[in-house]
Amino acid sequence: MELPKAKFILTAKGFARLEEELEQLQRKRHEVAGNIRTAKAYGDLSENFEYHEAKREQGFVEGRIMELKVILPAAHVVRPEDVSTESVAFGTRVRIRDLEFDEEWDWGIVGPLEANPDEDKISYESPIGEALMGRKVGDVVEIDVPAGKARYEIVGIDVLAP
Repeated sequence: MELPKAKFILTAKGFARLEEELEQLQRKRHEVAGNIRTAKAYGDLSENFEYHEAKREQGFVEGRIMELKVILPAAHVVRPEDVSTESVAFGTRVRIRDLEFDEEWDWGIVGPLEANPDEDKISYESPIGEALMGRKVGDVVEIDVPAGKARYEIVGIDVLAP
């Protein structure tokens, strides 16, 4: 699958996660506004920690809402049924074997907005993701990592779970 030229490429799950985040932040903006009103009632704003903290939170919430309102309409969503497992591509889960330590694990190949090492999701733009893109089962990939060079064999490719 050739990646589209869209600025934001997301899996359906990633798109839904960002939509949910936007809804939560829009609900939270009312709570933050209430916190600002309450903090104003404490008096002198120049030394009012609660007021400054509420304004800082408001800035974060409003900034993230604006960011998501740019990302979501411009996003290209890749559905699981559009993902080929003939080679490593966006939206695939690739099983690799570390040839030095003979250990196996999976990585989900996603875009930078969804990358999360704690969930074993790496960006196709990362050095490891780039090296894996387009490779097939049985290919051996040598990748520069902070500790030197790592050699991985691709042992399986599946569609990333929706």
